[in-house]
Parts: sequence; structure tokens; C-alpha cells
Amino acid sequence: MSVVDVFKSFRNAQGADTRVLDDIDLDIRKGEFFSLLGPSGCGKTTLLRILAGFEQPDAGAVLIGGRDMTGVPPNLRPVNTVFQSYALFPHLSVYDNVAFGLRQKGIGGAALRDRVSRAMETVRIGDFGTRKPDNLSGGQRQRVALARAIVNEPEVLLLDEPLSALDLKLRKELQVELSNLQETLGMTFVFVTHDQEEALVMSDRIAVMNRGRVEQLGKAEDLYERPRTAFVANFLGQSNLIPGKVQEVSPGGAVILTEHGLLRTVYGADLSVGREVMLSIRPEKLRMERDDETEGNEVRARVDDIVYTGAENQYLLEANGQRLVAFQLNSDIGADEDFDYEEEVALYLPPASLVILEEG
Repeated sequence: MSVVDVFKSFRNAQGADTRVLDDIDLDIRKGEFFSLLGPSGCGKTTLLRILAGFEQPDAGAVLIGGRDMTGVPPNLRPVNTVFQSYALFPHLSVYDNVAFGLRQKGIGGAALRDRVSRAMETVRIGDFGTRKPDNLSGGQRQRVALARAIVNEPEVLLLDEPLSALDLKLRKELQVELSNLQETLGMTFVFVTHDQEEALVMSDRIAVMNRGRVEQLGKAEDLYERPRTAFVANFLGQSNLIPGKVQEVSPGGAVILTEHGLLRTVYGADLSVGREVMLSIRPEKLRMERDDETEGNEVRARVDDIVYTGAENQYLLEANGQRLVAFQLNSDIGADEDFDYEEEVALYLPPASLVILEEG
């Protein structure tokens, strides 16, 4: 599936056009779990609706299996959509809900029974055939919606925040199930979510969207470890942002002059001296120490607050007038030491963890 130079605007109540998709260009690989991730209003659901055929782009095209889908209605596209609301027919049994699409295509008899049974067994609702949707839990209704979508054997399955209405424990369980289901089927999944952890856990690749554009596209690990912009760094988890100016460059990276002194990074060998940049480092990459005996890349800080989250402590630190955040595992699961309020500490910033963002 490809999205080629897609633009989309909507007209507001005052008659002005608002651009919601701005030159979207994506190549979604066959058989991958691909996520569109971003905050509310970034355009991800509009893009999904264009893929499904419910909306038409102002410009650009959608190609599925090499075929241009321009003007092709939703029911004739080789896709199926699982909605946030599941959109089940309340008057039909689970079996008839799953069978509905096949019957619309004129499929019946043994072929229908076999495909419906296989789809229901795949998502583990084989015993629920006679029940009505109102008699099912949220997780069970989710599985019915998935079975109804996959029974048609589409080339692409589109999922519009299908887990957002579920409680946290069930959502995490279904994240694993969905990922395993996609692997089993070998089908292309395009998944819309605003939940960063959900996208990181499930996806082969993620397109992070902001204000109608794709800010960064890549594997989960690449996006998290090497964000390109401040938006991606802060949207995918937390990040400490440190402004500075390039002081020195070499094949091994760059030295950046910051309000905390000189900081070395393994990135930026191609930058020019004097350029203003923004450094990013994840809270869990900061190493808190009582003694500053490391080999440079140190920042002196004071513990301003401590937030206990169960598995870890989050330390809110004040360093030269800037707020920094550090995460450490709690002592009962492996941390060497705890720190106290108002304690003076040394922070070591590993050069390999200091990323230079494109936005300066």
C-alpha cells in the first residue's frame, strides 16, 4: 500500500479551509504492522478514512497492490476497517455479525460456515456464536469486530484506535493478541493510535504525525533512541532537551557548549562549528552519582522532587536553572542506591545517548 503526495483540507464554519493532511507520502510494506501515531487532531484518522475510501483526498493518490484507488468506493476496496466503537449489529448474533460481509458478497453454504468458524476460532470466540453483542464484555466485542473484518480476507486491515475504550489491563492483553494475530495472518495492519506505548509494543514501523505531516517514520527502537525532532522526542516518552552551540567537530562526533558546560556526543560529525542545536537525552539514560569522578559529560544538579511510580523512582532535578528528569529502578529490583530530597548529585550524560535534534 502506498500513499502518494496526499493533501486534504476541511472547510470550517467560517468558510475558511483548514489543512489537515499536508503532503503525506508513505510506503506501507506488505504484511507489516504499521502504526499512525500522534495526538488528537494531527490527521491520523483522516488519513485512515482516506485509505478506507470514506474520504477522498484533495490531491494525491492511494495505491493498494499497485492499483490506484482513486474513485473506488469503500465496499470495492481490498480493505476492512475495525472502528473504535466496533459498529456491531446489536440485533444479530455473534455468528451472524461475523458472517454479514460474506453474505453481502453472495457467499453461503459450507464455504460461509467454514470461513466464519475459522475467523471466530482465530480470535478465540468460537463458543460465542449464539450470543448477542450486548451480552459480551468489551474485549469480547473487540474480538467479534476483528473476526468480522478478517473473515473477508482483505489485503489490508485498518484499525482506528480499537483498544482505546478498554481498561488498561485488557488493553495490554489485546495489544499482544493483536500483534500475534497479525503475525499469524501475515496481513498488512494499519493501526491508528495516540498511545505511545501501544505503538512501540505492537508495530514493525511507526509514522509519527504532527499537524498533518509525518514528523518521522521508522522502527520503534529508532524513533525512541534517535528522535529527529523535539516533538518526536517528547511525544514518544519523556526527554530532556538541552540547547547549545557546536564548539568542535571530529569524525567521532561533536562537542556542544551548553549552559552546563561542554558536552560530547557521538553524533553531529557533519555539523558546522557555531551552529545552534538542541540535544535530547532520555531520563533513563542519565546516570546519577554522588561523586563526580567520571570522564567529562557531567552536570551538577540538586534533587528537587521524587516521584514514586512502583517499578522506578522519577527524580526531578534542578541544574543551572533548568529542570531535568532522571529515572532509576527502585532498590528492591536492582538500583544501587537511592537519593534524597535536596541532595546534590552528579549527572553523567553518556555521549552515545545525547542525540542532536534537527530543530535547533
